[in-house]
Amino acid sequence: MTKLRLKILIIDDTPINLQLLGGILEQDYIVQVATSGKKGLQLANKCPPDLILLDIMMPGMDGFEVCR
Repeated sequence: MTKLRLKILIIDDTPINLQLLGGILEQDYIVQVATSGKKGLQLANKCPPDLILLDIMMPGMDGFEVCR
């Protein structure tokens, strides 16, 4: 029986945060990463994730704007 792996989208402008979180979560989840709010929204619209981990303080489009 195959275990269903949920999809997590991580949106953060700090590469080390993406590496750390992605490395921890990739064993149990399908992980997608985006380095900006705009790229994150594009990924989320293309293939909706089950959960989004979102940085609030980012240049350009911040996390609050991404949520709106």
